[in-house]
Amino acid sequence: MAASRTVIIAGAGIGGLTAAVALAQRGFRVVLIEQTQRLEEAGAGIQLPPNASRILIALGLEHELRRYVVLPEQLRVLHARTGKILAHAPLGRSAEQRYGAPWWVIHRGDLQAVLIDAVRTHPDIAVKLGTGVEDFVVHANAVTVSTSSAHGIGEERGMALIGADGLWSSLRRLVGGRGEPRFARHCAWRALIAADGLAEEARAPAVNLWLGHGAHLVHYPVRNGSLVNIVAIIRDHWQERGWTAPGDRGELLARFPVPSWPQPARGLLEAPQSWRRWALFDCAPFSKWGKGPVTLLGDAAHPMLPYLAQGAAAAIEDAALLALRLGEVPADAAAAMRRYERERRPRTARIQRAARRNGAIYHMGGAAALARTVALTAMGGSRMLTGYDWLYGWRT
Repeated sequence: MAASRTVIIAGAGIGGLTAAVALAQRGFRVVLIEQTQRLEEAGAGIQLPPNASRILIALGLEHELRRYVVLPEQLRVLHARTGKILAHAPLGRSAEQRYGAPWWVIHRGDLQAVLIDAVRTHPDIAVKLGTGVEDFVVHANAVTVSTSSAHGIGEERGMALIGADGLWSSLRRLVGGRGEPRFARHCAWRALIAADGLAEEARAPAVNLWLGHGAHLVHYPVRNGSLVNIVAIIRDHWQERGWTAPGDRGELLARFPVPSWPQPARGLLEAPQSWRRWALFDCAPFSKWGKGPVTLLGDAAHPMLPYLAQGAAAAIEDAALLALRLGEVPADAAAAMRRYERERRPRTARIQRAARRNGAIYHMGGAAALARTVALTAMGGSRMLTGYDWLYGWRT
């Protein structure tokens, strides 16, 4: 296929993979460039709320994904010290009826595996591993991308370039984006454990959110219920890059002391022998995502904290809308990019702000925590979920 229908994507994470599939299904040829030597299924659990699941279903991936997903029946918000349920919001069939798509939880590796298979089996997607983007030059109706690999310097030519290269994006700098990710003074500790042997309540199909002073805990089953994903987030000064650094189990448990955390929560935290920790970063919304036929998506465009479980979902939304806009005006990629950016920036900035606000609410102590407890109890889970209709009801 000619370069006039070729889109180059830098980065094969969830956003880049989804964009490749969405663009190929709209008749574009895609060249997917990835720095790592292998496309690997890695990570822990993630949530796919209706705003993300409806896109993956529209891409024809529902059958494969349902082999792995869990459909949580409810979201439970619990008080860390007392173990009392402060609010529970119905998910399952109720959420699907409300938003027109299911709420799923899944192992990130399983989602990646489904997307990787879709990429590898599509005849119009070429994958180049062990390759990085060094620079690009915009021509009339085209862009030339300079690449580097173990084989030397190369280039790709296409109608558009998408930077899906993550939090520390090099494409962001190349398009003139200003600002760097800032450390949020929190770290996430992640573990997976076999569901067998855990208490029934820990294995139940639910998303559980425990709110404590300076820390919170999230857990839910994944991989068709065979594993339980655990994420513990604490205030911290450790800020190394990456999200697979080993974490010391004793250090984590010391941050969730018995007087402040009841046995059901402590039992979950004590069960894994291996933990990974991940320093959390985000940014103020960027005012510039691209130039000419070049733009960004996912964490490259809008890094966000995980307190709204929307990092992957927002990248999936980006991919779907960008493919739609390019498909509408393939002869003017720059115009399509600018329209995509105008539509996405307000929404992703709102998600960033909401996630940051949730982080403050989750970790309250003293009188503020008491006020939060009273408010959550009075509001109830259904009203709490209604407050996010703007988020979960989104459609392209």
